[in-house]
Amino acid sequence: MLTNCVASAQFIKVKQAAKMWKCDVKYNRLKSESEGNASNKRICAPKIFYFFAILFLVIFIIFIYLQDYFKTFNAKFEAPIVKVIMQKNESKDTDLPNPPPSTHLPSVQTPHVDHTSTIPPAPKACGVQVMDGPVIKVGNLNTYVTGSYMDYRFGEKQIKTIAIVLRKEQVKYSCVMCCDGRNVTSPAEYTIHYDHFGFEYGTATIMCHISSPCLIPTHVAITARDIPESITSFLPVRNRDVPAVFPYQFTICISVMYDYKNVLNLVESMEMFRLLGAQRVVIYKTNCDSETQKVLDYYVKRGFVEIIPWTIKNHIKVSSGWKKASSSGELHYYGQIPALNDCIYRYMYQSHYVALHDLDELILPLKVRTWTELLPELEKMYGTTVGFEFENNVFSFTAKAHTDYKQDKWKNVPGWNILNYIERIPNNPKAFNNYKIIVSPRLALKATVHGLLETVNPGSSTVRVSNSIARMYHSKYFEYPQNTNLIRDDHLWDYAKDLIPAVSKVLQDCGFTEA
Repeated sequence: MLTNCVASAQFIKVKQAAKMWKCDVKYNRLKSESEGNASNKRICAPKIFYFFAILFLVIFIIFIYLQDYFKTFNAKFEAPIVKVIMQKNESKDTDLPNPPPSTHLPSVQTPHVDHTSTIPPAPKACGVQVMDGPVIKVGNLNTYVTGSYMDYRFGEKQIKTIAIVLRKEQVKYSCVMCCDGRNVTSPAEYTIHYDHFGFEYGTATIMCHISSPCLIPTHVAITARDIPESITSFLPVRNRDVPAVFPYQFTICISVMYDYKNVLNLVESMEMFRLLGAQRVVIYKTNCDSETQKVLDYYVKRGFVEIIPWTIKNHIKVSSGWKKASSSGELHYYGQIPALNDCIYRYMYQSHYVALHDLDELILPLKVRTWTELLPELEKMYGTTVGFEFENNVFSFTAKAHTDYKQDKWKNVPGWNILNYIERIPNNPKAFNNYKIIVSPRLALKATVHGLLETVNPGSSTVRVSNSIARMYHSKYFEYPQNTNLIRDDHLWDYAKDLIPAVSKVLQDCGFTEA
């Protein structure tokens, strides 16, 4: 009623105003038609403007009153309807199965948290939770598994699990395999690799035989054979499918990244790996600083790098050295050896070759430009049943810096520019010189820091490639005797024209330099 009264009053006011402002023009004979039209317009225009302004104001007031009226009306009737709908939706939600777990990696950025949502359940196999490592403790044993992989190289199918074991602990293992929704148990065999360097813990390979009725197990658990215990977790069995064509020609296994903060060297190494022909770099990462992580995230996002979180130090006291007598700890050098073995099995059916070396090491061909050209030549020379050793050559950051390729825009980036150091320390031809290898992963059974302990073929596992064909360039901080006659070797500069713009782009994209 109030709304109608207000509307009527406003309408009367508008009617009176219209009558008062009626355009009453007396026409006289004009000298010209154009002058008459202009005069009439000047008289009527202000009155017309005021009329429409007041009309608009009245309509607006009516609209506001009507809006308030309908809000009150809807509020009375919406609440019961919404309540009924919500009750129906809630009953439907309880009938739905749990949503599948996400298979996406966690975002680097901090995600928005919806406090009303529920966390999807962890994946399960044969009713048991699945854990995907990389370091999982086995029951009450001093055994830690890193990954389980199908192996098709010996006629019968086998599952090989890479583990870290307390060498003095006498134990027999069993394999519990999840096959078509049920558990199948079989005894396991294992061997401890002899390259433990006297530390309490060593690398082990645990083997599970697969036979009917379990043909293709999807998950496996390693347990103590003589100690009955319930299975608390399964590991997924990788490499169940063998692709017709390997996704990668060259994969580089880096073990392990610890306390790392050499950003410039990291980017230079990654871009050199690309130029040499690598399509994948696998880094077993213990820890690094935030700026290094920014670079790693950059390459992970582009599919060039895979990061394996290497958390063994949370379980075992790792050593920062390679020799027990001179370095405290229970496991050799941050767990480097089990990481290398895990990488070989992880990429056994994913990569044609794997290169086992560190971030500050580059295997450079001397007569060709890339590994893609080098490896076929080496296989012609040495055969296809061996791995290839490349002699280590040290280029020390304590030597004189050659600034032919100095980049001023890189000066504030943490780390060393390897292009500045082109003098290598001579190797003693009568002494043993370390090396790193490139090998087909399907040849390897057991890997160590420098080479292979065992392959699928009898006889020599690796051959030393002549240093006139290729050698390893190892750029690092190293103190050498002052009277050492360094050898100038600027072969790295042959890659400079491609390396420098590639590195500059990554540094700019990561925010270390400006355009």
